[in-house]
Amino acid sequence: MSIIWTIIIGFLAGVIAKFIMPGDNEPSGFILTTILGIVGAIVATYLGQALGWYRPGEGAGLIGAVVGAIIVLFVYGLFVGRQRRSI
Repeated sequence: MSIIWTIIIGFLAGVIAKFIMPGDNEPSGFILTTILGIVGAIVATYLGQALGWYRPGEGAGLIGAVVGAIIVLFVYGLFVGRQRRSI
């Protein structure tokens, strides 16, 4: 059941992040949006544990996952934008 909740929270976080930070060169589709949210949750958990906000074994919630997904979208936009300009 934990994996299902991770997928649901990841999808919601990805959708909210894409709504907050729209752009032309963002990943689209159900699978990529879900992956974006899940990776955002992982990034938020790692950063939160490094900063002391979360204890080891404790994960980020929906808000943390959204913030992590926004960070992932920003970094993704930097790399994709740089590749499009160099072509």
